[in-house]
Amino acid sequence: MTDLHPVRRALLSVSDKTGLVELGRALSERGVELLSTGGSAKTLRDAGLDVRDVADVTGFPEMMDGRVKTLHPMVHGGLLALRDNDEHLAAMDTHGIGAIDLLVVNLYPFEETVAKGADYDTCIENIDIGGPAMIRAAAKNHAFVNVVVDVEDYEPLLAELAANDGATSLAFRQRLAQTAYARTGAYDAAVSTWMAGAIGETAPRRRVVAGQLAQTLRYGENPHQQAAFYTDGSARPGVATARQHQGKELSYNNINDTDAAFELVSEFAPEDGPACVIIKHANPCGAARGATLKEAYQKAFDCDRTSAFGGIVALNQSLDAETAREITGIFTEVVIAPGADEDAIRIFEEKKNLRLLTTGGMADPRAPGMAFKQVAGGLLVQDKDTGWVDPADMKVVTKRAPTEAEMADLRFAWIIAKHVKSNAIVYVKDGATVGVGAGQMSRLDSALIAAKKAKRMAEALSLPAPLTQGSAVASDAFFPFADGLMEAAAAGATAVIQPGGSMRDDEVIAAADEAGLAMVLTGMRHFRH
Repeated sequence: MTDLHPVRRALLSVSDKTGLVELGRALSERGVELLSTGGSAKTLRDAGLDVRDVADVTGFPEMMDGRVKTLHPMVHGGLLALRDNDEHLAAMDTHGIGAIDLLVVNLYPFEETVAKGADYDTCIENIDIGGPAMIRAAAKNHAFVNVVVDVEDYEPLLAELAANDGATSLAFRQRLAQTAYARTGAYDAAVSTWMAGAIGETAPRRRVVAGQLAQTLRYGENPHQQAAFYTDGSARPGVATARQHQGKELSYNNINDTDAAFELVSEFAPEDGPACVIIKHANPCGAARGATLKEAYQKAFDCDRTSAFGGIVALNQSLDAETAREITGIFTEVVIAPGADEDAIRIFEEKKNLRLLTTGGMADPRAPGMAFKQVAGGLLVQDKDTGWVDPADMKVVTKRAPTEAEMADLRFAWIIAKHVKSNAIVYVKDGATVGVGAGQMSRLDSALIAAKKAKRMAEALSLPAPLTQGSAVASDAFFPFADGLMEAAAAGATAVIQPGGSMRDDEVIAAADEAGLAMVLTGMRHFRH
């Protein structure tokens, strides 16, 4: 392979015209001949640049509504010809094929078209054919040809040409080629994923996952692990789309925990009142509703003040100064909210290590999506857990029905339990978590740990009784035995919500009746591993 190779002829055909004129002018000033198509050619011409239409090169006009314009040997021969192969050079000479040293293409906006909710036929028309074909051809021949698919690479290209007197190095072309193949791969992934959904194929024979680099990270979960953050192009509000107002870059664990926090707090619609969630190691250590955001934060904080230190705070309404001042009372890693007023931002500016993220909106907890998990030799794929049980479908199975206040706490606890690692036990009182047991190997242990933490917190707050006294408790899956349920009763819980479905449901229900508990079954579990 050669190293430096000059750029004398370029083909520019882009959907996104950002920076096109500036790039074309810079290339033209270097004496590079410009070829182009359709709207790109018009944009360049309108800027006063000399451009040759691809149709003049191929001898064929654009046809079939633009579906056919670059699929021609005069184009692909110019991209694929090996400049150090005598037979290829002879074929170019015989057929009058001119070499193309630079290809600049960005594809039809298929992903954007799908995101806008376009109909099937419109999406099909926005599948680019000629663009990917040219990109793959140019990338294959990167020994001689430069291929640029991202606007972000315009400046690096011009810098490379300036550094090498109008030529590019092999290493530079290799990087461009890798990016190009990743782009066509991601494009095809978007098409195939959309089509699977459009035709109702829930488990297609082949599934491709693609992402775009958003940030290289200092390290992963641990300092010896390399890591990076990729976005999937969706517009779902959250950590991937948020604006960071201050603080150092987010770490791998910050991003993971902030996502968990915002997904949970998004379960609570802003119009239903303020809500706050505090996350530590992907589990909620406090969650609450309140009359104000400040009150919601205080109630969430009082669930487990020890774990809240260095945690992630998520809010369902725009952050105000009073709440911001309260949050700065302890060290907090990240605060994420749909917005923040100027006074709140100024207060946070005094805490240089605290990151403030605003999303511009809340995520829809019931919007469909996919969840992926890599295992050795494969990939597990499932729908996101958007399960929702209507209160009217909850079934009271004990002699005593929950009071109105108990039912409100049961419903709140059930939402929180959905976001706690299994086995999950969540105690709630007056719209706030008072004990959370997460990720234990037995449900009994989760109930014990949650009650123990609640007792310790009550002592720290100098309260006369455990926080769990008079609470409602949620279990993310059924109680296989009555022991976990009895532990919750011993902790002071008076009402229970769980999926049901155990072979020993009758035994568990009888135990609840004997203890005077009210129990509600949902018929839906929420395992989270």
